[in-house]
Amino acid sequence: MKKTYRLEELDCAHCAAKMEEAIRKLSGVTGASISFMTQKLTLEAEDEKFDEILQQAAKICRKIEPDCRIVF
Repeated sequence: MKKTYRLEELDCAHCAAKMEEAIRKLSGVTGASISFMTQKLTLEAEDEKFDEILQQAAKICRKIEPDCRIVF
């Protein structure tokens, strides 16, 4: 499954790159990209684990940039 989400309060391009790298390492993720310019996360992951992976991705974003939120 592949979905795109809007990111709020993403203020740092370097942080976006760190988030993308960490999300790609999650088990079940087949692809992830964060565009700092458009403030969007595109996540591609296994269907049966997608919701769990999305929650883990949200935690990663908050850990790297505490004000950043994924808009579901």
